[in-house]
Order: sequence, then structure tokens, then C-alpha cells
Amino acid sequence: MEQSNYENYPLWIVLISNFFSLAVYLLGTFVMYQLGLAWLVAYLAYVACLEFRLLKGSCVNCYYYGRTCAFGKGRLSCLLFKKGDARKFACRQITWKDILPDFLVSLVPMAAGVILLVHEFSWLVLGAILLLAVLSFAGSAFVRGSLACKYCKQRELGCPAERLFGKTKK
Repeated sequence: MEQSNYENYPLWIVLISNFFSLAVYLLGTFVMYQLGLAWLVAYLAYVACLEFRLLKGSCVNCYYYGRTCAFGKGRLSCLLFKKGDARKFACRQITWKDILPDFLVSLVPMAAGVILLVHEFSWLVLGAILLLAVLSFAGSAFVRGSLACKYCKQRELGCPAERLFGKTKK
């Protein structure tokens, strides 16, 4: 019998999920550092703001608040913020415009890498861009499709991302 959902995700899923996210952040950091320290600091601040926004704006309202979600952020959020309203999570509507900032975590370093390559070719930068593209798109699809969303209790209760990406249009 296949597991329908997790009350708390197993540690191995949290580790794999976070490996992909951290690898994207590190590759983005590497590429942005090639442009200079100011670009690196701006990129890291942007990533920190997105993570803060997620923890404070979404995780506090999620079923997994105080529990171990696929990314471990439910437990982290409850250490930093007061519990929100679970109805807000399920009722929230998101569009492609709302998730564009998340895509920019990968797209900005990829664009910066292309600019760097035009000015001075580097196999290391090219490799970082290609790996960033693979991890951002195929890696994220694997994590969300095979490990995270597939077993998510919040998805069953109502998830705006499921409505946007999935076939469910509630």
C-alpha cells in the first residue's frame, strides 16, 4: 500500500529537498560573485527576503506549521512566528506573477552568467549556468512531483500551487 500523505515527512525527503534548494542558491551565489561583491550581497539579500516571506506569509498558515514538511520549514516557521490561519492558506489564489520572484532566484544568475560568458568565456561559469538550469527546473520538478507534493496533506486540504500547476481548478 502506498503512503497517501505524511503527517511529518521523513528526514531523508527533507534532506533531498533542501539539497536541491541549497544547490540552486550556491550556484546562484557563485555566478553573482563573478559580477562583484555588491551583486553577491544583493542576491543573498533577495534570497533571504524570499525565504522570510515564505516562512512568515505561507508557512504560518500551512497544515505543516509545527510539523516537518518536505522542506522542514513548518518546524522552522513555528520557532520564529506565531501560528496563522489555516483557512488563509487554502483560500489564497496565486498566479504566475506571484511566483515570478521565486523563478528569479535562478533566472537572474543564469542571465548574469550569459553576460559573463559573452564578455569572457569560462567553462566554470558555463557549467554553473547549465547545472543551475537543470537543478532549477528538472530538479524542482522531481522534488515537488515525486517527494513533496505527492504526499502533502495540505495539497488535499487546498493548495494554491496545486491549483496553479496541477489539473485541479477549485
